Amino acid sequence: MTTRLSRLRVSENRRFLVTDDGAPFFYLADTAWELFHRLDRVETLRSLRARAAKGFNVIQAVALAELHGLGGPNRAGHYPLEADDPTRPVEAYWAHIDWTIEQAAALGLRIGLLPTWGDKWNKRWGIGPEIFNPDNAHHYGRWIGARYAAAGVIWIVGGDRPIESPVHRQIIDAMAAGIRAGDAGHHLMTFHPNGGHGSAEYLHDAPWIDFHMWQSGHNRNAPTYSHIRTDYARNDPVRPVLDGEPGYEDHPSAFKLENGYLEDYDCRKSFYWSVFSGACGYTYGAHPIWQFWHAGRKPLSFCRRDWIAALSLPGSAQLVHGRRLIQSRPYLERIPDQSIIASDSPEGAHHVTATRAADGSYAMIYLPYYNTVRIATHSLSGKTLQLWWFDPRTGVATRAETRARSDQPIELTPPQGEGPDWVLVIDDVARGFGAPGQ
Repeated sequence: MTTRLSRLRVSENRRFLVTDDGAPFFYLADTAWELFHRLDRVETLRSLRARAAKGFNVIQAVALAELHGLGGPNRAGHYPLEADDPTRPVEAYWAHIDWTIEQAAALGLRIGLLPTWGDKWNKRWGIGPEIFNPDNAHHYGRWIGARYAAAGVIWIVGGDRPIESPVHRQIIDAMAAGIRAGDAGHHLMTFHPNGGHGSAEYLHDAPWIDFHMWQSGHNRNAPTYSHIRTDYARNDPVRPVLDGEPGYEDHPSAFKLENGYLEDYDCRKSFYWSVFSGACGYTYGAHPIWQFWHAGRKPLSFCRRDWIAALSLPGSAQLVHGRRLIQSRPYLERIPDQSIIASDSPEGAHHVTATRAADGSYAMIYLPYYNTVRIATHSLSGKTLQLWWFDPRTGVATRAETRARSDQPIELTPPQGEGPDWVLVIDDVARGFGAPGQ
């Protein structure tokens, strides 16, 4: 039995993703690149159920995987292609992907499906080999597009490589055109770029791009707020944007042990920086999970724990609190607005980020550190404002005082607690909103 998920489209204001009936869809993904390649069916269900239970709605995974995806079989012993030929798929391998996508859909999860990792069309680094040219990329795209035309997928072409030549661009355009021909345009499509870059850098003029994607990379305090603002400001056309690969929880910052491992706090900062800067969603990652590492496998980039243990890392649950916070207020009119912040908002670790409703009915301000902040309220609506402190670790909102809207900035200090970061929520009392995140 095929589970049908509602189709997705871009919102009328071109800033967000919505379902066919216009309901907001906040893209909250987990990074599971090797899902099809390294897990058996029991493990696959364990992974998917864990993420569905926490509130994720997208799982990003690769059909022709990065880690010996052509030269090494999946857990059932099947290879994806005959003689590494994209026009000769092996049915048994793809039947497992079919099954995985269906199991995900039954749990309410869409697969952010990469047709291939980027080393198969640009082997600047990695295992490869390069197997794609414009002709077979179109053939493969049409075939995979038709196969999953009715499935719960979001297309993500690219795969962590730059477009560095006219041939690279031709391959990507051909694969995307093939997918569009195969699935009749039923699914959204984007491009996953290399670290520190965004899809708009290479493909802003591509007609097949529905939303842009960044890979801000695995460095502590990467300025994802700046990346998102860059693409949010683009016109001709306006497109939604999100960070599709920020720093993974439990990954060494900048791939160096001496920098320490990224933690839940780093994930929270990256989430709120990007979402409050205008992103239509966010992708979480845990270093052991993307590679599904366990004892007996070679750990990559100093992986230090097994993937099953990593399912319980705290960052994954905390970002779901953030999704619920965003969706607890009118969603489709939300805009970024740094003018709310009247105090200093330096670049780097202490950057304060703000978003609000276009009509001024609410505002949210992320404070990544414990300090007094000055807030300008003149752009908000209503005579009386209700203040809340939202704990991004627990998802609990505490009602604070009410204040009169003023032409002068107000000073506010977060509560003493676990810290160091907090979200300040300011509501127009007349709107009668409930507790943030509920």
